[in-house]
Amino acid sequence: MPHSSLSRREVMSAAAIGSVGLALAPIIPAFAKKAAAKSGAAPAPITKPVPSTGEMLPVIGLGTNQYGVDTAEAMAPLQQVLETMVELGGSVVDTARAYGRSEEVIGDLVRRMGNRDRLFISTKTPMRGDLDSPESEIQASFDRLKVDRIDLMLIHNLFGLDQFMPVLLKEKEKGRIRYVGMSTSTDEQYAAQMDGMRRYPLDFIQVDYSIANRNAADAILPLARERKMAVLVNVPFGGRRGAAAVFGRVANRPLPDFAADIDATSWAQFFLKYVVSHPAVTAAIPGTTKVANLIDNQGAGRGRLPDAAMRQEMERYWDAL
Repeated sequence: MPHSSLSRREVMSAAAIGSVGLALAPIIPAFAKKAAAKSGAAPAPITKPVPSTGEMLPVIGLGTNQYGVDTAEAMAPLQQVLETMVELGGSVVDTARAYGRSEEVIGDLVRRMGNRDRLFISTKTPMRGDLDSPESEIQASFDRLKVDRIDLMLIHNLFGLDQFMPVLLKEKEKGRIRYVGMSTSTDEQYAAQMDGMRRYPLDFIQVDYSIANRNAADAILPLARERKMAVLVNVPFGGRRGAAAVFGRVANRPLPDFAADIDATSWAQFFLKYVVSHPAVTAAIPGTTKVANLIDNQGAGRGRLPDAAMRQEMERYWDAL
């Protein structure tokens, strides 16, 4: 899936951050600052359960479609992003074969960091190519990620759904893949996605959803709740014109006063809190290669989330801009 990884430099100010310790303050909601100061720790991340098992996942993860780099110099800041996410309590890392060398980079970085057990790694099958050997294609992800077990494997944009799914289900039975699912990021595939959700025993789906792109809420998200499937949200800053347009729409605008009621201190947090507060959504996976943005995003997974009435207020505010 494509993830929003565009710089927010034009639409939000972010100071350069040299260490996780110095960066914790901005993500601590005001109501929790006293407790955090006493304990020396940030408030615990909000988690939601995977319906099929009850496993709890932090609601803000990381998309890595910009991680297909090929030099040590380029990998260094990406390692810092991953390390920071873990330090802040995040765990969900989403990648895909379609993201160039992203799987290989994630595999190298995780092995170097030695924190595989603290990460929930999701990847996807190829979006095109020869389907003569789906087993070989799936094994390629294990090899590239350098792992013995993959937490979640999704069929990317439904390509080869009926060829890949039986193999994924067998790998799940063996314990090599913990969860299986499918993904899309286009309205044109929603009908096919829902058909697959009805035909297969999926643990997860992945779909595009944001305050600027609420179409998935009409049918896909209700079906996921009905079928007890976890939902990962891609392009949570997106819309038909992309993240630049979404952040551009609020450029130079202060947050509305009611943002304080959900402990949102930035537009990124405002947008992400809207997404992960949907009852069907398990986690959002905003993409970034920058520690400052990672910290800002993770802040959305702390403090209060909007209830149904507040979600409607957020929608009215956005629609009126």
